[in-house]
Amino acid sequence: PRSVREDERGRRAMMRFGAAMASSAVALGAVSLGRLYAVPAAKPALITEASSIGAPTKLPNLRSPVPSDIAIAQEAAVQSIADVATFAGILPSELELHGRTMAKISLNVRERLSHVPDGNYVVVTGINPTPLGEGKSTTTVGVSQALGAHLGLKVFTCVRQPSMGPTFGIKGGAAGGGYAQILPMEEFNLHMTGDIHAITAANNMLAAAIDTRMFHESTQRDGPLYDRLTPKGKDGNRKFAPVMLKRLEKLRIEPAVRGGERSRGGAPMAEGATLDPDLDYDPVSLSEAERSAFARLDLDPDTITWRRVVDVNDRFLRQVTVGNGSAEVEHKRETGYDIAVASEIMAVLALATGLPDMRSRLGKMVVGASRARQPINADDIGIGGALTVLMLEALKPTLMQTIEGTPVLVHAGPFANIAHGNSSIIADQIALKLVGKDGFVVTEAGFGADMGMEKFFNIKCRYSGLKPNCVLLVATVRALKSHSDDSPKLTPGKPLPKEYVEENIALVSKGVCNMQKHIQNAAKFGVPVVVCINRFATDTDVEIEAVKVAAMAAGAEAAVIGEHHAKGGAGAIDVAKAVQAACIKSRELEAAGKGGFKYLYELNLPIKDKISTIATEVYGAASVSYSPEAEAKIALYTEMGFSALPICMAKTQYSFSHDPNLKGVPTGFTLPIKDVRVSVGAGFIYPLCGAMSTMPGLPTRPAYYDIDVDPKTGKIVGLF
Repeated sequence: PRSVREDERGRRAMMRFGAAMASSAVALGAVSLGRLYAVPAAKPALITEASSIGAPTKLPNLRSPVPSDIAIAQEAAVQSIADVATFAGILPSELELHGRTMAKISLNVRERLSHVPDGNYVVVTGINPTPLGEGKSTTTVGVSQALGAHLGLKVFTCVRQPSMGPTFGIKGGAAGGGYAQILPMEEFNLHMTGDIHAITAANNMLAAAIDTRMFHESTQRDGPLYDRLTPKGKDGNRKFAPVMLKRLEKLRIEPAVRGGERSRGGAPMAEGATLDPDLDYDPVSLSEAERSAFARLDLDPDTITWRRVVDVNDRFLRQVTVGNGSAEVEHKRETGYDIAVASEIMAVLALATGLPDMRSRLGKMVVGASRARQPINADDIGIGGALTVLMLEALKPTLMQTIEGTPVLVHAGPFANIAHGNSSIIADQIALKLVGKDGFVVTEAGFGADMGMEKFFNIKCRYSGLKPNCVLLVATVRALKSHSDDSPKLTPGKPLPKEYVEENIALVSKGVCNMQKHIQNAAKFGVPVVVCINRFATDTDVEIEAVKVAAMAAGAEAAVIGEHHAKGGAGAIDVAKAVQAACIKSRELEAAGKGGFKYLYELNLPIKDKISTIATEVYGAASVSYSPEAEAKIALYTEMGFSALPICMAKTQYSFSHDPNLKGVPTGFTLPIKDVRVSVGAGFIYPLCGAMSTMPGLPTRPAYYDIDVDPKTGKIVGLF
């Protein structure tokens, strides 16, 4: 109960107060000396009664039946996030508190610990799920609690920030569930530290800039347009804004330095050459043709792919008309809204490796093409720097904790269909340094392994340079039954058919092929697999044994029952031990030159070859077909120089194929590519295997009917 745990916190508080005055002075002195003389950080002390403040704590009392997620969360004693940070090895100067239970983490942690070997890197994924979900997030949290609170190992959990729209719709939250969840779950599932709001503001500012630029270009001749873009300062001289140098470089125009002559007589710069930002280039030195090329983007409205976003499920914003005002009526165009997490800026945040990289990626985001078929990006519009300013604080991961006090980094939340569906590279890199060589970082990949795991390997790991040591594949008896051709359909909100709540070995035996295919896919990347069978109350021992046998036959290192929803970390101890063993084996094999992580394809392959590799090797397709629109886009992106980007397939999560009704392991099918799009800033090409909704709608009875605030206590009620 809360009272018992808080009494213990109070007893420790007296100990903490006595040490605080001395330790704070020492810590501040160490920070100052470290900045001046690069004094190495002290090694963490052994856990003692005094130093155990902020340490993971086993749950004292578990209730049965398991209460609602929010009831469990609000009964839990949440530790001060400053204590959690200190125990995890984060210095006070690297912590920016957002209240008592959340904090932003400085990227300086990564640089300070650059000499520390990375810990074990574990990715949690799943079989092709049912619409009800199979508990990947709960497993991610539960295994972390087992590693930290029960096995006494250093651990960090790294997860995505959920979108607030579905929280009030039908999907529910993403903080885990039962006795394996992230706290405070209300903040986690709602505003948190405002990262999604920053993305919304940045995304919509770029959308406004696009329409504004087209409006002003349509009403001005080249000369006046150029003069307004490079206005005279108080000294009477025209100046280029720093961001404008990027467009000049793209056009290979080198202006004269003020007071000097143009280099090479005004001949074009070499391909890839850059201008010196410290020099004062003179706008007056450009020729009329160069001024026209610089000022007039000539963006074709029919090619614009950038849409506005909002973090609310609103189906009526999917298609809208902008420019209905009296002054803009001549510039009306059809566009639409996406949900905020579908913005390319979210994917940029997740794949950026630091501030310079994020700035570069934001500037490279392509929003459309000119009428001359040239890509137009954010830096062409002059807004890349301003976008970076809005995203500056969002670049820092948010520190939270699990219900058993293990540390969590929450950062980024890209879609798992049109984007790669993984939390940030930065969070993983920081966590791997904090846990050290023998510690563990447990992160989650969105959707089934054919989507999230494949993109984690081929996109995220490619940009991060990190090598995973273990795949933790989540399977449920319920979902495996659904992959049998004889199984009835599962519908959210309706009672489960009896086949799913009664023992049915025949359905399990027919459905395990789906799990086996995912295990075999992971082996193609050179990463060992542990299967976690997320147990439900209706699962029988015979059914679970059938899953174990099938998993081991397919090449899994282990297949273990997880009961973390009902028992917290205690219910995932065996899973955690299996993960630990798999990581040790993975490192030993790699050290002996007998294995190791590898990508599925090389980036220099043509776009179609990379798509075909994923379709045939991961999905099991016999062939790939392309619509005329997809063929044209592939030719255009190749012409524009984007063909070396990795592939981010957009398809259903419910099947290996493009058809959600094809269960198990479909074979012999042709994967249809309806369209191909590119996210140049994020750094991937995404082929669409059908219509992909980027703005969810609300059901007849949304979840917001149940969500309210108790006016007597101020507590949120009805949130899961």
